[in-house]
Amino acid sequence: MFCAGYDMSTTEKFSPLQAATPKHTSKRSAFFVSDRTGITAEMLGHSLLRQFEGTAFAETTLPYIDSPEKAREAVGRINRAFEQDGIRPLVLSTLIDPDISAIIATANALLLDCFNIFIAPLEAELGVKSSHTIGHSHRLNDHGDQIEHRQRIEAVGFTMRHDDGLEADDLGQAEVILIGVSRSGKTPTCLYLALQYGIRAANYPLVPEDFNTSNLPDALKHARGKLFGLTLQAQRLHQIRGERKPGSEYASLKNCQYEVNEAESLMRQQGIPYLDATHKSIEELATTILQKMGLKRSVF
Repeated sequence: MFCAGYDMSTTEKFSPLQAATPKHTSKRSAFFVSDRTGITAEMLGHSLLRQFEGTAFAETTLPYIDSPEKAREAVGRINRAFEQDGIRPLVLSTLIDPDISAIIATANALLLDCFNIFIAPLEAELGVKSSHTIGHSHRLNDHGDQIEHRQRIEAVGFTMRHDDGLEADDLGQAEVILIGVSRSGKTPTCLYLALQYGIRAANYPLVPEDFNTSNLPDALKHARGKLFGLTLQAQRLHQIRGERKPGSEYASLKNCQYEVNEAESLMRQQGIPYLDATHKSIEELATTILQKMGLKRSVF
């Protein structure tokens, strides 16, 4: 993510959006071009391409296209893809500099210029010109950006210190505490909440000793209003634990069924909302938790 220079080897991957591509379609090259890291172009582009499930895409991110020389090199690479594929590549661009954008526009490709698509209508509606500042969304340009950056770092640090029940004494500082059995997805969801939303998220495991008492662990009783549960179908939990500790009682299907049933029963008894994470992405889990717990993101 942090680069001192630019390397045209870039990040390239073949992304079949569906296992079997219909015969009447071809693989399409897709380039995400940016004058900075390319994160925005890549995320938006991938979201758009996922809508076309019958087509396979070879996705390539070209970051730091911030000079005419790099732009011409990128055009050459895009044109070579056209020659190899026999079909126009797709190019999604978040370039600010109009001169560099004009060079990219000479490529033999379908160009989707995000700033022309979105910024121009906004300028017309608002009656003001945009700043056209390169990398504005990723730089610490003012005091507000610096505050956001600090909040993100602090949230991630808090989450890492309070993973899996660590440092339980100051759980009151958490904005949300995820509970559930081991390997139910608590840690990655907490880290996503911290990194993407700036939420101070902790997580605490529910273990068989808790089920024997039918009570929440003492460390959680004072923070009941911040608790949110994650659960998982027993078969999926069995598979995940089996990869970590194959053949163990911990990973056995019988034990997984017992822990899942007991954890869900405890959460219902204690009035704690919970989600089945079996078929949900981390993004879906985090967004749902944010909404259900009434939390507001502090970073963008």
